[in-house]
Amino acid sequence: MPEHIQRDMSPHSLPDDTDCGLRPQSLDEYIGQKETLANLRVFMAAAQQRHEALDHLLLSGPPGLGKTTLAQLIAAEMGVNLRATSGPAIERPIDLLILLNSLQPYDVLFIDEIHRLSRVVEEILYPVMEDLSFDRILSKGAAAGAVRHKIAPFTLVGATTKGGAISSPLRSRFGILFQLEFYTHDDLAAIVRRSAKLLNIEIDAEGSLEIAKRCRGTPRIANRLIKRVRDFAQVNGDSVITKTVASYALDRLSIDECGLDRLDRLILELLVNRYKGEPVGLSTLAAACQEEPENLEEVYEPYLLAEGFITKTPRGRQAAQRAYEHLKLTITPRSS
Repeated sequence: MPEHIQRDMSPHSLPDDTDCGLRPQSLDEYIGQKETLANLRVFMAAAQQRHEALDHLLLSGPPGLGKTTLAQLIAAEMGVNLRATSGPAIERPIDLLILLNSLQPYDVLFIDEIHRLSRVVEEILYPVMEDLSFDRILSKGAAAGAVRHKIAPFTLVGATTKGGAISSPLRSRFGILFQLEFYTHDDLAAIVRRSAKLLNIEIDAEGSLEIAKRCRGTPRIANRLIKRVRDFAQVNGDSVITKTVASYALDRLSIDECGLDRLDRLILELLVNRYKGEPVGLSTLAAACQEEPENLEEVYEPYLLAEGFITKTPRGRQAAQRAYEHLKLTITPRSS
């Protein structure tokens, strides 16, 4: 897969991302996810009126939709500190206990990729989330036995791209659960216009909408693409990003009008041409694309499913009617 496609269209945060200055600094600046934001404001206001920590909150959804940003804004709006880590970074129970003991009252603890916590670490969280306590086992001396430790009230914000991978015991301990959805073109166009202003580049309504249509419903990709379009505009001497300028730049990046890149189109072409519309297993499709199955499932598949290009059946992935139309084929997909 060409390197520039991986950089531009991956919804994951990448090492060369520099979009921190483009993130909203308050909930008032946050664009999209209107229902989630409206409910979140109610829950935060109620917790502040009761002088309590906000209930533990689980954010689910594909990467790049703003889960980390929401955690940061929650801490800012509540006027507390944010401690951020990730599931894979908490390797041992002692790592989690040290982190919990460092929290100040009402702090927000953000755990990204919380579905990747080990089972033994996850079990430490159960009593902490319910009773703000954990038991430490002493095996030597007169004090041998279980010693209970109390911790300050806090809010755990967990983020996951695999909601189904969260165990039932852990999920049941979250009081607030939000599923973030792909953004509408109008919301993304508003995000693009805001980012363009921060980047000191002029853009018109049609130019922002053209970028919005091609960024896979994902703000992180929108911010990445506005920078690349800016590069083309700057080098070509265009003072304003119009639809023509945006289309030219994105075509050069092999990002089509539906936001599909070369690997997206390769997936559809394989399903339609090589496998003749039959269902294909994930590992088989990944091998044909020379891509990791997990990357295919987490990065590419959610958007293709959401936009109706593919379907998932008990026997595997299958091209949908829209895939045939997009590839300009008249063959009708076989039913599963």
